[in-house]
Amino acid sequence: MYQNTLTLNNGVKIQQLGLGTWFIPDDQAAEAVKAAVALGYRHIDTAQAYGNERGVGDGVRTCGVPREELFVVSKVAAEHKTYESAAASIDETLAKMGPDYLDMMIIHSPQPWTEVTLCLRARLASCLRCARR
Repeated sequence: MYQNTLTLNNGVKIQQLGLGTWFIPDDQAAEAVKAAVALGYRHIDTAQAYGNERGVGDGVRTCGVPREELFVVSKVAAEHKTYESAAASIDETLAKMGPDYLDMMIIHSPQPWTEVTLCLRARLASCLRCARR
């Protein structure tokens, strides 16, 4: 099994090769995770949009490898554009998956974020005005 890792800025290591669970139905995800872990995978990736977080969480809990030896990632669905909405969706993910923690939670396909884009444009314009002085 390919075992190369990357070290993140915070010192945490992540296995480069991970099990992506897109298109794996929720009722089959636990078995897929367990089979992947048995082959040596330690990086498991899911997302709110995949609809299989519950099954992935079941697989992580029952795979026979201690949780701290796995790197589990999920993603905030693209439709969550505010802090409140994103925070609530993360709580929902944790409730569905059942772990005490996730190793990484990222924004899934964050475009277009109109509010963010407008804010960045305004900030950039402000920086350009300051730089010209």
